[in-house]
Amino acid sequence: MSTDNGKVIADNRKARHDYHILSRIEAGIALAGTEVKSLRAGKANLADSYALFEQGEAFLLNLHISPYDPASRFNHDPLRKRKLLMHRAELRRLRVQIEQKGLTLVPLRLYFNVAGLAKVELALAKGKKAHDKREATKDREWKRQQARLMKDRG
Repeated sequence: MSTDNGKVIADNRKARHDYHILSRIEAGIALAGTEVKSLRAGKANLADSYALFEQGEAFLLNLHISPYDPASRFNHDPLRKRKLLMHRAELRRLRVQIEQKGLTLVPLRLYFNVAGLAKVELALAKGKKAHDKREATKDREWKRQQARLMKDRG
């Protein structure tokens, strides 16, 4: 799987189902050497991960990067807290929006950009209610059925 931005490592499809995506932001991640090697092997999972602010800095929690087998005893903790790398003004703007509007910062994709740097696409999102999720599922099913009908007619 790849995009015009580079090679996609992990995609958080559950976030698109659970949240209304309001805006998207790209950020770098501070990683250890064994984490980068593990990411190049495609061993990462974004499910249930989220971003949190602590002392003016943003951190990514619950991002699971599997240990790199050849590293043996020099490996990293798979679920450690990872610092997000963004400009200070961008961090301030996000923090204000999260605190005032009750929004959440959720990772959507983890990828290597064209320069080979690990990046994460974050979304400023608002949680969906159960009825919103049901409605989205109903709309998706209806569009599939329409496509099938059009295919059969043509």
